[in-house]
Amino acid sequence: MKWIKYTRHGMKVHIKSWCEDIEDGALKQAKDLANHPIVFSHIALMPDCHSGYGMPIGGVIGCLDGVIPNAVGVDIGCGMSAIETNFPVSGFENKSKIRNILDQIKELIPVGEGHSHKKRQVWDGFRQYLVSIEQLEEPDFKDKSLPGWLDERSWSLAAKNLGTLGGGNHFLEMQKSEDGLLWLMLHSGSRNLGYRIANFYHKTALSLNKKLNFDIPNKDLAFLPTNSNEGQNYIRDMNFALLYAKENRERMMDRFKKIISENLKNITFKRDINIHHNYANLENHFGQDLWVHRKGATSAKNNEIGIIPGSMGTSSYIVQGLGNEESFMSCSHGAGRKMSRTKASNELTMDICDKAMEGIVHDRWKKTKKRGKYKKAGEFDFGEAPQAYKNIDEVIEDQNDLIKPLIKLSPIGVIKG
Repeated sequence: MKWIKYTRHGMKVHIKSWCEDIEDGALKQAKDLANHPIVFSHIALMPDCHSGYGMPIGGVIGCLDGVIPNAVGVDIGCGMSAIETNFPVSGFENKSKIRNILDQIKELIPVGEGHSHKKRQVWDGFRQYLVSIEQLEEPDFKDKSLPGWLDERSWSLAAKNLGTLGGGNHFLEMQKSEDGLLWLMLHSGSRNLGYRIANFYHKTALSLNKKLNFDIPNKDLAFLPTNSNEGQNYIRDMNFALLYAKENRERMMDRFKKIISENLKNITFKRDINIHHNYANLENHFGQDLWVHRKGATSAKNNEIGIIPGSMGTSSYIVQGLGNEESFMSCSHGAGRKMSRTKASNELTMDICDKAMEGIVHDRWKKTKKRGKYKKAGEFDFGEAPQAYKNIDEVIEDQNDLIKPLIKLSPIGVIKG
């Protein structure tokens, strides 16, 4: 589709949307961004756009000389990894073989919120970060010059979380391509590390904006000038979280491949894709050097290969970017929600959700936590059911000026976080 333009009418810049039906909350957040003092040219909304925290998920902005922590989000570096194999899916005689593989994966990869390795994982990226903040092999936690998010617990947890999936919409999947070959895919990010960094620097930005009397349209959009110490520190720590998230996916995919190799003889692994969709990056667009923030959005430069997953019961796509400047060379990061987790759990039923997952090996639906917002507390969490998400084929079609679909993949086995 051609993007829809929301003209200024009280906004500093335009909104250009590839999302035909924007929920009111997401549009309000986009309009706040359109009045932000450092946002340049326009707001770009991808077809998977829905409400986020501060900035819509599926939103892209270019900022002059500043970064907005909540326009990156709390899961810094969250992204996708996919690997193509030469193995024909017809080689699976029955679903029990897929179930056996998924069970083995869960033994090697901790899955779900609060689940980590028992021992700290070794990674040279930890040492490199300590060098960048002038620390020794282990941080001196009594040193008051340490970044405010970094304490003994967060550092230890980061080491134990490396190579773990997390919860929510994070997943590991076995998929088949239209030509019948097996693909491996996973979705995860920087775990608690990214959350700690994002939360600390948002509070820092709030304090700095108040101190310098910056006029921001919404306190959730507090920003850090890139020429400030605070801004430079955020960029340093955000980039650390990006490296951590990439390493996290690589370690899980290595374990995934190991288990697949042990179960499927003579399999070979071909192309390997590993990308972020929550980050800020200095790029040149419209003749300006801009800090492009992609929050739930994927880079789609000309000929760049990307991954756009659907829901746990629907197709995913390997795509090629078309380099469309109007979206700051970006595309969607997935199908996008059409129902909140709470609404899905309150309105969907077991029969409906099971039917949507027919033929796909997956775990039983988890029970909801007993909180007041769930009308059926103590029953089942359908927040990740296919019905909670937009139609992925329509989302792909709506951005045919941003990407070219290359490969369509269908799930055959799913592990959710």
